[in-house]
Amino acid sequence: MNRLLQVFVLSLLAACSAAPPKGGINDPYEGLNRRVHALNKAVDQAVLRPLGRTASGAPDGSLQPVVNFSNNAGLPGTVVNNLLQGNIDGAARNTLRFVVNTTVGVLGLADPAGAIGLREVETDFGATLAVWGVPEGAYLELPGFGPSTERDAAGRVVDFVIDPLDRLDGVAESVRELSFPAKVAEQVVERGQFGSTFDEILYDSADSYAQARLIYLQNRRYELGEAPSAADEDYYFNPYEDQQ
Repeated sequence: MNRLLQVFVLSLLAACSAAPPKGGINDPYEGLNRRVHALNKAVDQAVLRPLGRTASGAPDGSLQPVVNFSNNAGLPGTVVNNLLQGNIDGAARNTLRFVVNTTVGVLGLADPAGAIGLREVETDFGATLAVWGVPEGAYLELPGFGPSTERDAAGRVVDFVIDPLDRLDGVAESVRELSFPAKVAEQVVERGQFGSTFDEILYDSADSYAQARLIYLQNRRYELGEAPSAADEDYYFNPYEDQQ
């Protein structure tokens, strides 16, 4: 499995080309991407949108433990990426946050670490690749995940397959077993929380594909320090990414 993963990621990274200058868009697979976008949009309309509306009707705060648990379960992988990027302070903060929330916070259902100022230092393997100098490559829309790039798609595969919790026993085993269903539930909860923004992009814009692509690329480049300017900070919002 690890060998196949290495071959896949290396093959994908080998195909990555540099982003166009001045924040341009590199979308050689637009025809295929638009078909995937249509599929994602149909799934959203049939499943995620109605489920999100149901979740938004739940009592305030009643679903927050689901989001807390999902975020906590992803922290060990975030720590690995902090270390790979040379961010020792971020790795230390995220490790302490995981320990506090897993123990005092009852497997991460509560967020006592956040209450004392231990906020997550967010990152992923796509960001690690960017730190290592790998170009973003072409734009991609992934089934079930939405906007991405060749670099971020490779990073998503690594983050998904290589989970540090797989190498831990005890309490961590319980967290690992529930992490995937919790992540799915988190997406439903957040679809409800940010429903108007999703709807504006997916259903109210003249070209939802082009709109989602532009917002994702601008937001991701700004997040990674690759944007041409920080002047449009308020515009850099990606509706497909987790909201905090």
